[in-house]
Amino acid sequence: MKTAAEHSKHRDIVLYSLPTDQAVQAARYLGRLPGVIAQAHPEQRSISVTYQITEHTLQELENCLTEAGFHLDGSILQRIKRALAHYSEEVQRDNLDIPEHNVKTRDVYVRVWEHHPHGDHDETPEELRRYL
Repeated sequence: MKTAAEHSKHRDIVLYSLPTDQAVQAARYLGRLPGVIAQAHPEQRSISVTYQITEHTLQELENCLTEAGFHLDGSILQRIKRALAHYSEEVQRDNLDIPEHNVKTRDVYVRVWEHHPHGDHDETPEELRRYL
């Protein structure tokens, strides 16, 4: 069973340089969302956000910001970082829906292999396969 700490995410959202006070306003805006802790870093034009992957995603939070009129940093480096975070969170959320699978013993695989027509069986009778 996964713990809440394993589902917790801490991300930095970098904003465009203008307007200069948007980091503080954006942190207040995201801080109002349930389950989101946001802290502004105006000198770095960024916001640190902490949330549970089961409740929110970075892409969802960024969409909330852009819909509210905030401007994200559009540099290629920031876009790549965001895309990587979006992908990893999407995969993690998909994997949360996968139930734990049973670990089968070697004997189960051997039995399946013996009964599966895989083309490795020699049709020659046993008495004709023995050599002197």
